[in-house]
Amino acid sequence: MKERTILHSDVNNFFASVESATRPELKDKPVAVTGNPKKRTGIILAKNEIAKKYGVKTGQAIWEAKNLCHDLVCLPPHYDLYEEISYRLHNLYLSYTNFVEPLGLDECWLDVTDSLKYLNKSGNEIADEIRAKVKEEFGFTVSVGVSFSKIFAKLGSDMKKPDATTEIPFSRFKEMTYSLPLNSIVGIGHRLERRFSQINIKTIGDFVTLPDSYLKESMGKTGLELKMKLLGEFEENVLDYYSLPPPKSIGNGTTTIKDITSREDVKKTIYFLAEKVSARMVKHKVLCQTLSLTIKSNKLERFHKSQKVRPTQSISDLANEGLKIADKLCKYNFPIRAIRLRASSLISSNAQQMSMFDTKKDISTPLVEVNKKYGKVFLASDCASFLNTAKHSQEE
Repeated sequence: MKERTILHSDVNNFFASVESATRPELKDKPVAVTGNPKKRTGIILAKNEIAKKYGVKTGQAIWEAKNLCHDLVCLPPHYDLYEEISYRLHNLYLSYTNFVEPLGLDECWLDVTDSLKYLNKSGNEIADEIRAKVKEEFGFTVSVGVSFSKIFAKLGSDMKKPDATTEIPFSRFKEMTYSLPLNSIVGIGHRLERRFSQINIKTIGDFVTLPDSYLKESMGKTGLELKMKLLGEFEENVLDYYSLPPPKSIGNGTTTIKDITSREDVKKTIYFLAEKVSARMVKHKVLCQTLSLTIKSNKLERFHKSQKVRPTQSISDLANEGLKIADKLCKYNFPIRAIRLRASSLISSNAQQMSMFDTKKDISTPLVEVNKKYGKVFLASDCASFLNTAKHSQEE
């Protein structure tokens, strides 16, 4: 197996860092991006390094954070801005290699193996150069891991923050990482961590000693592949940025400011979500063949149903089918706290721009483009006043 040079670049405190960098008045102030306490989402979503020094933590209630840091500046999230900055970061990375694979808005893998020779630089030197350019051009910092594989490059970027380059070479990867806790690995969540802890498997080194038969039973094929990756025996390529596959699913959810019970309010909420989902489908040039709706009551009871739909990215199709699912899920006889709409079974689309004035055609694409250019000029349904009481959650 050819040893590769892979970087993993991770923006430090992305949401809060973007807010601080794009608003000069916030320089040297503790900043947090938060939900809205009046909309029952009053927690810390992200915080900058200054706020972190006061003990402010992600997931903390706003009031708790302000008790620790009285001068904490709390801001709502601006997802359009974060997407724009993410896109600009991708362009910076693409100046080094076309093998750039995003992991969320704030993280990317870069395979620079073939770039080392013509750049006449090592992986560490490229990582340091990227850190310097990001700091100069964007006003915030990234931490970069350098290694022979994707999994160890990501572990490297997590090992030292903020604004650091950490190399994990093949010759020392076991020495440097096998003592790390199991939850350091992407793919090991709280449920699996608890399960493995019950049999005294608490570190990466413990994990790789597990028999294949146990891993297959516990995690299926994913567990076996993860073990091979951690043993340095599984080669996982960084994808070509210009040939990235479409997402597996696209969804948006909302938590309402007050409980809703009427079908009309549910309909308005679903139209709002359909507009968000449709916009992202248009962006990725995909159609969905399965639509799912999840409704959560004010007692946190969860009702979920999926159904097949004809291939579509249409706002009206998504909303109408979503409402049909809602009708099957509930009789609107209990208070509803949250709704999520998700499109899956995605296929590629070569959708063309259509006239907004052709009533025989769906207007999803032109609606998205107009809203993108001029702001929220049009909504998918006549529900602006109601939607002022809802906040869409973080996207899947």
